[in-house]
Amino acid sequence: MDLPVEEWKSYILQKWALLPKSVQVTISKAETLSDIFLHSSSLLQPEDEMFLKRLSRGYLVGKDPNAPLFYREEGNKKFQEKDYTGAAVLYSKGVSHSRPNTEDTSLCYANRSAALFHLGQYETCLEDIVRAQMHGYPERLQPKMMLRKAECLVLLGRLQEASQTISDLESSFAAKPTLAASQFQILQRTLCRLKMKIQKKENLTETVSAALTKAFEDMDLREENKQISGASASVSLCTDPFKGRYLIATKDILPGELLVKEDAFVSVLNPAEVLPLHLGLESKWDTRVTNGDLYCHRCLKRSLAPVPCDGCSYAKYCSQECMQQAWDLYHNIECSLGALLLTLGVFCHVALRSTLLARFEDAGEVIRKLCGDISNKDTRLPESKNLVQTLSYDLGGESEKNGKTVETPIPGCDINGKYENNYYAVCNLLPHTENHSAEHKFLCALNISALCRQLEAASPQALMTGLTSSKLKAAMAPVLCPESSIWGVAMLRHMLQLQCNAQAITAIQQTGSKENIITNSRQVRLATGIFPVVSLLNHSCSPNTSMSFVSTVATVRASQHIGKGQEILHCYGPHESRMGVAERQQKLRSQYFFDCTCPACQHGKHRTTAEPRWEAFCCRSCRALIQGNEVLSCGNASCTESVSRDHLVSRLQDLQQQVGIARKLLRNGKLERAIQQLLGCQHDAESFLSAEHSVVGEIEDDLAQAYAALGDWQKSAAHLQKSLRVVEIRHGPSSVEMGHELFKLAQIFFNGFAVPEALNTIRKAEKVLLVHYGPGNDEIQELQKMKSCLLDLPPIPGGPSL
Repeated sequence: MDLPVEEWKSYILQKWALLPKSVQVTISKAETLSDIFLHSSSLLQPEDEMFLKRLSRGYLVGKDPNAPLFYREEGNKKFQEKDYTGAAVLYSKGVSHSRPNTEDTSLCYANRSAALFHLGQYETCLEDIVRAQMHGYPERLQPKMMLRKAECLVLLGRLQEASQTISDLESSFAAKPTLAASQFQILQRTLCRLKMKIQKKENLTETVSAALTKAFEDMDLREENKQISGASASVSLCTDPFKGRYLIATKDILPGELLVKEDAFVSVLNPAEVLPLHLGLESKWDTRVTNGDLYCHRCLKRSLAPVPCDGCSYAKYCSQECMQQAWDLYHNIECSLGALLLTLGVFCHVALRSTLLARFEDAGEVIRKLCGDISNKDTRLPESKNLVQTLSYDLGGESEKNGKTVETPIPGCDINGKYENNYYAVCNLLPHTENHSAEHKFLCALNISALCRQLEAASPQALMTGLTSSKLKAAMAPVLCPESSIWGVAMLRHMLQLQCNAQAITAIQQTGSKENIITNSRQVRLATGIFPVVSLLNHSCSPNTSMSFVSTVATVRASQHIGKGQEILHCYGPHESRMGVAERQQKLRSQYFFDCTCPACQHGKHRTTAEPRWEAFCCRSCRALIQGNEVLSCGNASCTESVSRDHLVSRLQDLQQQVGIARKLLRNGKLERAIQQLLGCQHDAESFLSAEHSVVGEIEDDLAQAYAALGDWQKSAAHLQKSLRVVEIRHGPSSVEMGHELFKLAQIFFNGFAVPEALNTIRKAEKVLLVHYGPGNDEIQELQKMKSCLLDLPPIPGGPSL
């Protein structure tokens, strides 16, 4: 996903292995990115490009005139099954393959409007009705769609518009009585019903969801930092010869305080679920629902009614405005390269898009620096002595000049000492060229070379599209000349930067069917982005911050009290609650090139037990924890039990398979059988797993789901409370994981009508989730609705208690 598809990666690594040793040494010892790029790109042969083209053809990203009918028919099947979300996605796929102003396009939009109507998305339904009409919706089908429009307007309380639509329909019937008598009678009855609705809803006011707007309002910084764009005044930027750049607290910071709010400089939607045709798809038209179907390819806003690019079937946007912005900024170049970019991977795509966005900044100094690297082989990137404000210093600090001590700027800061979210700051992110293997640098360089050759094939004028500033055009002139090596060096730098500086943009998605009363959720990776300010945060396996996203905006909040002068720390992935010390160290060393010395790692190295409690086994006789390496012995001095680790691991794998069977039964609605299966798993787990083992918690959580589906709220709550204890031990009482579990428990108490328990759990869940997400979070909004509903209830003597 991040790197190229496996076939291309294997092909290039094999090519590397077959290179003469002298060539390998030349590339390995190259001191500049320019040398690495030029040496490697000279080795890209026509047969390599042909192989890459064959791989790229497997991705269907163009407009297929036969696809709209297929997707419309598949969508109709989902519609008849009342799977309106699935139907909307399939109609959207049909729209993506349709050419503008065709009947295919109009029919797909009209059908999608019907699905959106049944999903209660009335505003979006109206937008699709307008789109269907714009693209030439057949006149013979207009009455049915206009009735849908009128009904939407009634439900939204826009009664005057609804009345006018009905009046227009009646006039149309009178002027063109082309309908059969039976159809006319049905339409007349529908019109009468809508008129009655209007009379009943005369005082109805329009209510439009503003959840996203509210979320952004709740994300505002109290006082913005004058030194760091998008950061709170509570933090300051420092530099150190060993740690590099980092942020510290300038005052005591309370849990939940917003420290950073930064929009991605660049982001690319994660295409992980896009598969080439040869990987076993039943047809060349994919009917699966992917994140690419659900999220805007520019702003990452979720939408069931995307607007597709006019030139390709892959890129989809939440609105016409987003589509136009993407086109002006980068998609006018990327559109024809879609299949190639999917083959070369997300990192290559991010590298290209970063350089395309640089066209719209006053990036002349950066560009001239890159040009200098091509013409002057003695100039290194980024250690230029010519430009203080551009790629100038590895570290800030003090230096000697004319016998006086002068302070040098921190890398990425401008001449006024301000660090901003711009291309200049992106260029100052370290590529760690010396740490990457020669094979990896060769792979990245050949990827960029192949991409540059495709860019060369485009007219240079295409790259000037959207540039209005004559100054900017002059700055870009050297970049747009045939020496695409300039673009190549810039993109290679970005591609190497991404291993340590790419940020996964995530979202919380609900899992399971909509019929589930209790909400399960999971964090999914939507996109890869570069956030120059977030990249200033150093790692800790036990961080003092929590990060979340709304659209492409990252927010960093204090997850605990941070004292004045303490460093602001973020987790790069390996967290102490998810991985052991050895695994964390290996991950950080291989990906980020450092050994972690955070307190969690120091403490873990001196841990006396082999496993944390959520991974521990217990004695079958006395239930005490058992410890050891190959053979585990009971920790109870009076017990002589021992067992081989291999035997316990094998039992755990068997248990996990049985839990998987139970979950499949649960998904298929076979609740009683699922419960029996899970109770058997629970009994088995008790015989060899610690009470705090993560699998024990998962079994209890699954039982809670099953009993909730049966409406047995008392048993559901009892099992979820056991799961909560496991989550608390593993992740901590104030963790985001604990917040999600408390949210589920609040739902159970709410549905079970246990008012005091529900209100108490809502309070606890709100307290935890507010720290990590702020008040605009969906779960917090739902908790507040539940609380409002419960507080409005009249007291019930002897009400139920769970």
